[in-house]
Amino acid sequence: MGKSRRTVPEELLLLALDPTTGTTAQPQTLDLGLAGAQLVELSLAGRIVPEGDRIAVVLARPTGDPTLDHALELLRRRGSPVRAAHWIGGPRLGLRQTYLAHLERCGMVTAVPGQVCGVLPTIRYQASDDCTNAAIKQRLDTAIRTGVPPDPRTAALAALAHSVGLGKHLYPGNEGRSSRSRLRDLIRYDPLGGMVAHAVMDVQNGLPAQQNRSSQGPGGPGPATATSRSGSRAAGRGSGGRVPASRVGVR
Repeated sequence: MGKSRRTVPEELLLLALDPTTGTTAQPQTLDLGLAGAQLVELSLAGRIVPEGDRIAVVLARPTGDPTLDHALELLRRRGSPVRAAHWIGGPRLGLRQTYLAHLERCGMVTAVPGQVCGVLPTIRYQASDDCTNAAIKQRLDTAIRTGVPPDPRTAALAALAHSVGLGKHLYPGNEGRSSRSRLRDLIRYDPLGGMVAHAVMDVQNGLPAQQNRSSQGPGGPGPATATSRSGSRAAGRGSGGRVPASRVGVR
């Protein structure tokens, strides 16, 4: 896989990167989103296909991207289709740091050493090309503003951004409420991205994925609680559920 196109995990992490603080928004849930984004990218690359709520490897040939190829090899070793939620919630902690290091190697971000309270060492990350980040955000803005169905890559990115709670980071405050709602609605335009995004939210809420969930669009205007998750799940469900510490690394 060449680098003429950024992958969905790379774009999701760049969206989460705060240009002011040099840290990532939603650090506890971002690992889950990145694991889901790997599934989306591998599907776009023709390496895996969905089978209901499971993921099956159909082509084990490496993509050329080391982070994706590692995920592909882990999926291949399973030997049989795996539930998306089980994969996303699996014990592969630290994807955020893995991808930050990956983006640094690729020249997409620059690591800036610093200190907290003048004592504790820390590293902040700055995007190497603000135009790149602006272009990613612009794709979401265009889909939200025009209502024109986005391409599958953009729809999946929107679904994952919503699933990990990046809406308030991308469209803050009361003035961003309608944009956050429309970001959520974009989940309907990519069935795989919708399925993966729902799996991410299932893991956050500590619930198993339901089989044969419909991802044809949101069924309600706002976040749903765990007690209202029946039938075809609404894409408007929130991502505010607690993340079990054993499932997601809290660093």
